[in-house]
Amino acid sequence: MRHMARKRGENEEMWGVIGLVHDLDYERYPEEHCRRSAEILREAGWPEEYVRAVVSHGWGICSEVEPLSPLERTLFAVDELTGLVATSALVRPSRSILDMEASSVKKKWKDKRFAAGVNRGVIEKGAELLGTDLTALISDTILGMRLVAREIGLEGNA
Repeated sequence: MRHMARKRGENEEMWGVIGLVHDLDYERYPEEHCRRSAEILREAGWPEEYVRAVVSHGWGICSEVEPLSPLERTLFAVDELTGLVATSALVRPSRSILDMEASSVKKKWKDKRFAAGVNRGVIEKGAELLGTDLTALISDTILGMRLVAREIGLEGNA
């Protein structure tokens, strides 16, 4: 999210924080995902703009809040995509995102059994909302994840 914010001249700190907290309720309340996040964040005094961004990432799945701002649309688009990118990196011989390109993810994309839990339709809708093509979105996501490869366990042995 920080990479995407930087690329668009947006607030990196805000986008990064939203990226970190967007699933804060998922492990404890998977059936109430996004709704519980809103409650938790509001009770803690978070700004409504942050709450809305977190809730909107579940649009059409567990939330009726449509992503409208660039931040909301980006989070919606890359949330599912980061899972596919990470899984694609982990099955590479290097187990790394550092030497991976969008074409590798696109190959895996076609195999619906690979990372079957990833909703490819959500990713496609996110790319559409951002006005970008899928390959460019995948490339940007990879670049952003490379910046934190060690922290997210995708440095591998490249």
